Amino acid sequence: MTSGFLLPLSIAPGGPAPAPSAASDDGATVVGERMRGERVLDLAVRSPVLPDVAHVRLLLPPGWRRGSARTWPVLWLLHGMRGDHTSWSEHSDVELLTADLDVLVVMPDGGGCGLYTDWWNQGAGGPPSWETFHLTELRQILERGYGAGTSRAVAGVGAGGLGALGYAARHRGLFRAAASFSAPLHILHDDPDGLDVSDLVQLAVAIGSRGADWTDVWGDPREQRIVWRQHNPYDLADRLSGVRLHVASGDGSPGPFDPRPSRAPDVLERLSRTLSGEFTGKLKKLGVPVSTHFYRGTHSWAYWQRELRAALPLLLAEIT
Repeated sequence: MTSGFLLPLSIAPGGPAPAPSAASDDGATVVGERMRGERVLDLAVRSPVLPDVAHVRLLLPPGWRRGSARTWPVLWLLHGMRGDHTSWSEHSDVELLTADLDVLVVMPDGGGCGLYTDWWNQGAGGPPSWETFHLTELRQILERGYGAGTSRAVAGVGAGGLGALGYAARHRGLFRAAASFSAPLHILHDDPDGLDVSDLVQLAVAIGSRGADWTDVWGDPREQRIVWRQHNPYDLADRLSGVRLHVASGDGSPGPFDPRPSRAPDVLERLSRTLSGEFTGKLKKLGVPVSTHFYRGTHSWAYWQRELRAALPLLLAEIT
């Protein structure tokens, strides 16, 4: 996690920026800001629903200024497992790609596990509650202090794609468009001879939240099946009617951005392709429109950068 945030005094590229007064209804507050460039603003937010300070990176639109009476459409970009609020900036050309767009880009920390959910915690609830942080607290902060409007689109890579589609389905009307790149969009898919999503959840918790039990997230997929279904885009597909949808995934085989291809397939991307196909197949059965791009390639940023470029026009068409 990025450290060294200062309580701001003045706005200047590379230096600290003025402290905002905006807070969420439950008291989540920006406790530090730092400009990382002409339009890159990092926030540190203390939230009552998270155990630690969380970080958010904003890409400011042309003409943005604090206290402006106008608002801007918002594009949320969610990172995957083991990522953070800097992932999109560090691994893609999103800053260049959005430089002239009249859109506020929001890239929030989603935690080390990157699962975009309020943890079940054996039925007790409580921290970490990433969904509440993003869609209630951070949304209110951005709308009250940073010019965020109510026209929103969301996209994510890997587990961030699961978050993007899950957020759009569980919060109907909040997002006008949603895109998923290489995401596990059917978390209850069962393959007794291969990798399944419960394996990924166990891995994510072991890496990103050491000491926690993986069933703290959604419970056991058999015993708490209803909780898993409530977070499964496949089971929530009917709730995405009216949202502009785009789903992309590689098939796990070496593609044009794999300079030294392995003979072994990328099992994570192959699983993503299978689950994305099941999800989009259900959408089509329900009559819910979705555009897709299934391609030869692996689970890597080179492909996701290309896919963001391809999906951005359709996302923007819904919010600008």
